[in-house]
Amino acid sequence: MNVLVLMPVASRRGGAEELLNRFLLHATDMGPEWNVLFLEDGPFRGDLEQRGIKTRVVEAGRLKKPFALLRAVRSVTAIADETETDLIFSWMPKAHIYGGWAAQWAGCAAAWYQHGAPSLGWMDRLVTLQPADAVIACSRHVAEMQSSLWPNRPTHVVHPAVDLETFDPDALPSPTSVRRDFDLPAEGPIVGMVGRLQRWKGMHTFVDALAAVLETHPQTRGVIVGGRHPHEADYADTLKRRVHDRAIGSSLSMVGHQSNVHRWMQAMDVVIHASDAEPFGMVVIEAMALGKPVVAGASGGPAEIIDPGVNGLQAPYGDARVLARHLRTLLDDPATARRIGAAGQKRAQAFSAHDFARQLTTTLQRIIR
Repeated sequence: MNVLVLMPVASRRGGAEELLNRFLLHATDMGPEWNVLFLEDGPFRGDLEQRGIKTRVVEAGRLKKPFALLRAVRSVTAIADETETDLIFSWMPKAHIYGGWAAQWAGCAAAWYQHGAPSLGWMDRLVTLQPADAVIACSRHVAEMQSSLWPNRPTHVVHPAVDLETFDPDALPSPTSVRRDFDLPAEGPIVGMVGRLQRWKGMHTFVDALAAVLETHPQTRGVIVGGRHPHEADYADTLKRRVHDRAIGSSLSMVGHQSNVHRWMQAMDVVIHASDAEPFGMVVIEAMALGKPVVAGASGGPAEIIDPGVNGLQAPYGDARVLARHLRTLLDDPATARRIGAAGQKRAQAFSAHDFARQLTTTLQRIIR
C-alpha cells in the first residue's frame, strides 16, 4: 500500500503540522509506504528527510490562480502515477482541492483529514465538492457537521494525538517551582485557561466565573495564557475592560502568547476550557495528562473526552454560574479534585501518538479496500 500525504505548508507553525510530525514518527513502520508531497518548500520537509521519510515539492502558488492550480494538480497526478500511489491523503482540507482531482486523474483513492469544524465558508464548500472516497474527522462532533454537507461522503472518526511526553508531570519541575519561575503566588489556588483570545473560546465567561469565585475564595488567582487572534484583535481589549469592570485586575493575569504552555499549566490547580462546541479539545487532553482537574464545555469534542464527574466536569458555553459552581467544588474538596485529576490522567493515555498512528493507518487501509 502506497500513500501520498499531501501537505499544503512546509513549516511547523501549528497543531496540524505537529500532529503530522507525530503521526509519521510512529507510522513509518506500520505497513504502508509513506511519501509526503508539499505544495511549497520549507524546513518541515528537511526535518522529515532527515528521518528517512521520502518527500517531494510541487510549488503550487496561489490557490486563486486557476492555471497555476491546474499545473499543480497535473504535477501531483504525475507523482502519484510514478509512486504507484493507492491513496492520496490530504492532511489539511486546502490540500484536498489539489488531491481530490489528482486522485481522479491518477485512478487512486482520495481522502482528507478534517482538523476543525467546517465553517461553511467558501473554502469548506469548495473542499467538500472535490472528489473523495472518505473524510476522516477529528471528533464525532466534526464528523456530524461534515456529514451534513452535500455531497455526503463516508466519514470516519480518528481522535488526534497529544504529546504525552511534553505533558508528563514527572518530567516537569514541581508546580511550586514553576510558580516561582513565573512570579506566581506560592500559596493559594491558581485556575487558568490556555488558548488564543477568541470569543468562542469563552474567556469572558471565565472572567465572570472567577469574579464570582473570588467572593468566597479571595486567595484564588486566575491566569489566561494566549495571544491576540488576528481576526479578533479587539477581543483582548474587551476582556481587559471586563476584568476592570469586575474589579478583579489584581487577581487575574493575562500573560499573552507563551511557547511553554505546558509549564504554565503545570502551575495551575484547575484548568478551564470554556469553548463553544470545540472541534476536539487538545488543551483538555493536555491538562488531563498533567493530572489537572478540568472543567470543559458540555458540547463538541470535550463531550467525547470527558465522563462528567469521573475524569472532568462540564459547563455549558457562556454559563458563568455553572462554571463558578464547579470551580468552588474543586477548590472546596481537594480529594475530589485529586480523584478527577487522576482519572483524567488515565484517560489521556488513550490519545498517544502511537495509538493515533495505528488507528489512522487502519482507517486508511479500510478506505482503499
